Amino acid sequence: MKRLGWIVFGFFSVVIGIYPVLYGLVDMSQGFLGGKSEGILESSVWNWLFYQHIGFGAISMLTGWTQFSKNLRARRINVHRMLGKIYVLAVLFSGSAGLYLSFFATGGAVAGFGFGTMAVLWLSTTVMAFVTVKNGDIKAHQNWMIRSYALCWAAVTLRIWLPMLQGAVGVDFITAYLIVSWLCWVPNLAAAEIIVRKST
Repeated sequence: MKRLGWIVFGFFSVVIGIYPVLYGLVDMSQGFLGGKSEGILESSVWNWLFYQHIGFGAISMLTGWTQFSKNLRARRINVHRMLGKIYVLAVLFSGSAGLYLSFFATGGAVAGFGFGTMAVLWLSTTVMAFVTVKNGDIKAHQNWMIRSYALCWAAVTLRIWLPMLQGAVGVDFITAYLIVSWLCWVPNLAAAEIIVRKST
């Protein structure tokens, strides 16, 4: 079961990690972008930061999950450290852009506050993970990384909860989006905290 869980964890991390590539290959105007106003879509700043968010978010997804591999840490510590630095930089770029984008979130203040809070926590937990490893506190570093990547994984859980609320429950898109702006990360962070506490 542990091996199966690792496979599922890696599978979703990689699939959602490469998902932003679709924005460069197919017309996504009928998806997420279809709900944005013309004013926002014509804003060069918003567009720049949107692609910064999803581009560096993809890098954080693809590098972050490898940090939990015991084999990588034991056999290729230099690779582990390099990927860790890439992850931290990716989060800083993606999270800061995400914080800006939260002010223009579909659904208004409720969704914006949800995504904005997540962005602040993602940035904060990642910085703490970096600071603690620099200070030589490996256990604290691991705990902060668990929290950081749990928030990163909101990209996965958002894409699970949103269609579930719309399809299985029958909630309209806006209501579902308001719920998901919190549901995609609060349970993740709670689960991370349980894992951290059980490991101490």
